[in-house]
Amino acid sequence: MAEVPAECVIGVDLGGTKAVAGAVDSGLAVHHRARREVSTSDLPALLETLTELVDEVREAVGGEVEGVGFGIPCLIDQERGLAASSVHLPIQGVAFAEVMAERLGVPAFIDNDGNLALLAEQRAGAARGHRSAVMLTLGTGIAGAIMIGGELYRGSQGAAGEIGHMVVAADGPDCGPGCPSRGCLESFASGTALARDALALAKRAPRSRLGMARAAGREINGPLVTELAFDGDPDAIALLTRLGEWLGIGLANIANIFNPDVIVVGGGVMAAGELILVPARRVLAERALALPAEHVHVVAARFGAESGMLGAALLVRDRLRQRVRA
Repeated sequence: MAEVPAECVIGVDLGGTKAVAGAVDSGLAVHHRARREVSTSDLPALLETLTELVDEVREAVGGEVEGVGFGIPCLIDQERGLAASSVHLPIQGVAFAEVMAERLGVPAFIDNDGNLALLAEQRAGAARGHRSAVMLTLGTGIAGAIMIGGELYRGSQGAAGEIGHMVVAADGPDCGPGCPSRGCLESFASGTALARDALALAKRAPRSRLGMARAAGREINGPLVTELAFDGDPDAIALLTRLGEWLGIGLANIANIFNPDVIVVGGGVMAAGELILVPARRVLAERALALPAEHVHVVAARFGAESGMLGAALLVRDRLRQRVRA
């Protein structure tokens, strides 16, 4: 059993296909991590998986934690504590924090996963010291968050920051269930989009390395594309370059609208790092207005794919402090 400080909390980053949890101390050190694949269609199965995930982490650090925070890919009705809508998970209309607090027996808090990722990066990561920042996390979908004047901007109903659903191609592909639009940034620059395009290439070019990987029974997904790209495969590099170019179109819009100091890009797809960011920065410079383009810095998340988990832990600490003050 690991030794952890008494003030340990648990942060959970719930994505469209998996959940990651960690026991986090006040210095943002993670003492135990756990991961689970999650059901995208069965709510009881999803809740049971999350309960087991948190219990595993809690038991690993001695069983005592102050609370649990969840970053979820969802619009959140903050006034009623409801998961208002989700493109990827069956949680619409669920009083998520209340349900999980009852299951776990400790205080539970929720916020949008993009908001929490930016919270972690602004407090201690790549956006530290900046009061005007935007973040995108590239995963199954694309989460987003906006910080203005050092405060998260949530909009009038808590629905702000859905950057992944910015339309970048009016005649592009359908975004998917839960989104009525087409040609969204998520359709071109997410992990789902990368896997789709890689599979299409593998089918079209069976003698390519992706084609041979498919013939050998390997799953054609983002991590494989990144692996092949770092190994010098031109097809994989081209896929990541094109993804970065689409991302750059989105970044140019963000720069023009918000004029932020920094745009932080995180999520699992960013394992490819500069293979994505170099073309993204180039397109941003080409397409954005000169003043915001010259000012903004586009950087990778310091905490990588763990930004959301760490932000969920910070959420717990913030909310517990607010309770004490009240």
